[in-house]
Amino acid sequence: MSDHQNLLAEQRRALILDEVRRRGGVRVNELTRRLNVSDMTVRRDLDALARQGVVEKVHGGAVPVVETSSHEPGFEAKSALELGAKEDIARAAARMVAPGSAIALSGGTTTFALAEKLLDVPDLTVVTNSVRVADVFHTAGYAGGESRPGAATVVLTGGVRTPSDALVGPVADQAIRSLHFDVLFLGVHGISAEAGLSTPNLAEAETNRRLMRSARRVVVVADHTKWGTVGLSSFARLDEVDTLVTDAGLSSETRAEMAEQLPGLVVAGEDENEDDAV
Repeated sequence: MSDHQNLLAEQRRALILDEVRRRGGVRVNELTRRLNVSDMTVRRDLDALARQGVVEKVHGGAVPVVETSSHEPGFEAKSALELGAKEDIARAAARMVAPGSAIALSGGTTTFALAEKLLDVPDLTVVTNSVRVADVFHTAGYAGGESRPGAATVVLTGGVRTPSDALVGPVADQAIRSLHFDVLFLGVHGISAEAGLSTPNLAEAETNRRLMRSARRVVVVADHTKWGTVGLSSFARLDEVDTLVTDAGLSSETRAEMAEQLPGLVVAGEDENEDDAV
């Protein structure tokens, strides 16, 4: 970090969070020098990150929150994180969707952002295990009380709701088993070279496996903070993913490591090949 005086608060907090996670802790006086902002600004940023549950304030600075592999943050908590990155990822992923295709969206805040970008793509069939994602299409499709021409047809799987608002379990698995999609857009709790894709919820792991089996193409949408996070249950290897869409916050070293294991890697906002349609 060098001269970040003109950064938006969200961007500045993302930089602070990355620094906390990379170094295992930061001090307020270090951040004021590196970011070229006031002591009060840094303290407000740390307060905001602490409210989101991603750092713990200590005397003179902050340290990362240590989560267990079975900890699952709620949808609201996750929706406040990495907003800019999720918007970039959603825009890039939306360019991969052709009109009239059958797609699936898993639960998650990044897939929720993607759903909002797909509202103008006509004649989609959308399978989802997320009530929130289904609501995005339903609300847009019946604006003014009448069905909008070209609005998506939505299939909601049913199932047991997780803290992150995904519907999982045997009911969801049975509904997905008989379906086939052109592409699955999959949000993940964690991704790493060793553990692959993982989640803290055992039932969600099985539902994600079922979604992947039903898809012709699997696209993972995950911001850079998911790299290195490992949940309780792994449900796929990296080489089972066709494309990962991530953001520019991913380090060059990690990009190189992922490119070796993934058939496709799209860095939202940087890659010129983001507009490949399925």
